[in-house]
Amino acid sequence: MMATTHVLAGVLVGVAASALAPEAGPLVLWGALGGLAPDLDLLGAHRKDLHFPAYGSLAALAAVALAAVAPSPATVGVAVFLLAAALHAVSDAFGGDLELRPWEQTGDRAVYEHLRGRWHPPRRWIRYDGAPEDFFAGLALALPAFAVLDGPARWVIATIVVVSAVYALGRRTLVDGGERAVAVVPESVLAAVPETLIEDLR
Repeated sequence: MMATTHVLAGVLVGVAASALAPEAGPLVLWGALGGLAPDLDLLGAHRKDLHFPAYGSLAALAAVALAAVAPSPATVGVAVFLLAAALHAVSDAFGGDLELRPWEQTGDRAVYEHLRGRWHPPRRWIRYDGAPEDFFAGLALALPAFAVLDGPARWVIATIVVVSAVYALGRRTLVDGGERAVAVVPESVLAAVPETLIEDLR
């Protein structure tokens, strides 16, 4: 799924937590950051280095339990962050594979499971990041958050939806464009780009 879809899921986690603990601080922000955080492993082994479907879920449950018995801005914020991050990792198993063109459905790796030491196969409920159903899932997550939030937060949600739409519309052409760009850009310039971001485009 798109990073924006995961962020919107995290925002919704934060909105729900804010309803239960309105005094706990910027929980929507914590949820958004938690939803985004696993995808920071794009610079390494994507969907492996920072994606923890099992361990992350256990950590989130422990954090939620701690927040329930000892509520504070810190414990509730950490619980929201970890819950959003775990939701991200688990939901990636329901998406597409890690291949350069996941719509071709040739790969068998969705997200790595550290507990069992193996990759979860893609279930393809959402066929690939940027698929139409990915955009509509993000839109469905955005609508209740947009209805509840106000001020600048609403504009941030709307901007995320617009970014998702633009990405989804151009998703398939991005790969071809990326391959053409890597083919003509001087190697001295490419040397400044992390190899994990361009290795599949070579």
